[in-house]
Amino acid sequence: PSPEPLILKMVSSQPKYDLIREVGRGSYGVVYEAVVRKTSARVAVKKIRCHAPENVELALREFWALSSIKSQHPNVIHLEECILQKDGMVQKMSHGSSSSLYLQLVETSLKGEIVFDPRSAYYLWFVMDFCDGGDMNEYLLSRKPNRKTNTSFMLQLILHKNQIIHRDLKPDNILISQSRMDASDLEPTLKVADFGLSKVCSASGQNPEEPVNVNKCFLSTACGTDFYMAPEVWEGHYTAKADIFALGIIIWAMLERITFIDTETKKELLGSYVKQGTTIVPVGEALLENPKMELLIPVKKKSMNARMKQLLKEMLAANPQDRPDAFELELRLVNIAFKDSSWET
Repeated sequence: PSPEPLILKMVSSQPKYDLIREVGRGSYGVVYEAVVRKTSARVAVKKIRCHAPENVELALREFWALSSIKSQHPNVIHLEECILQKDGMVQKMSHGSSSSLYLQLVETSLKGEIVFDPRSAYYLWFVMDFCDGGDMNEYLLSRKPNRKTNTSFMLQLILHKNQIIHRDLKPDNILISQSRMDASDLEPTLKVADFGLSKVCSASGQNPEEPVNVNKCFLSTACGTDFYMAPEVWEGHYTAKADIFALGIIIWAMLERITFIDTETKKELLGSYVKQGTTIVPVGEALLENPKMELLIPVKKKSMNARMKQLLKEMLAANPQDRPDAFELELRLVNIAFKDSSWET
């Protein structure tokens, strides 16, 4: 079925965007590739149905996060505009707006219950950069390993990290933009899509009668996100150092092309893990059970540059205080990448 036309009767009765195709579906939104009618520019349009307080809260959280990145950070997805649709009526939404429709959404999120007429169909539409290279999994796994790409991606991930914290960092949340590549030697740009196309996992899949296991209380075990979670996040604590851990998992997996199959989506994902018998266990979960566990790095290749290996071990330390911060991480990575040209042999 072709996606419905996006009825944005802003000033004129003509739609502003034409939806081309569905490109992703998370648990609370559908993302389309779309075209701006006037300019023929490609954009991504995410449609979120506001029919439950949780959806409203997630949508507002994403809206606020994207709106708060004032200047356009080159490695963060850019929000062009946000449109609120109620039945056939649309209005542009701005942060801190005093529109009654916007305030009803904020109130719904705060109270945890729908405060507007449930018979009306409310949708939020986010218009964002369109990333033509897919996500990091698709991009890397469809190409041969390349040292230059690895180095570029690592440094871009760290640059993003220095300015922004509290991200759900994982390869399917990191999108690739190739569009501005005129010179053949330019590497594509990474865009961290904040709560992007990712699935938002909850404990709802578990039996409500059973007492909730605190280690699993807010994520279903089958969810890919588990593989990037630091030990403390399994216990429900989250700091900027948990992002460093997630980056460690992503970079280790990228350098050695370590993948696993997500049980839910059956997709091959980049991510490192620990083997326990025949099962694979997220590194964070294994470290929570045994903080003294030594990680086998490298696990597939015969060798890895000693400084890179040491850096990965520190990023994946069981104790968050033993991990480098974003600033130190950037200095060390730049050092490894440029001073030591044989770092990946």
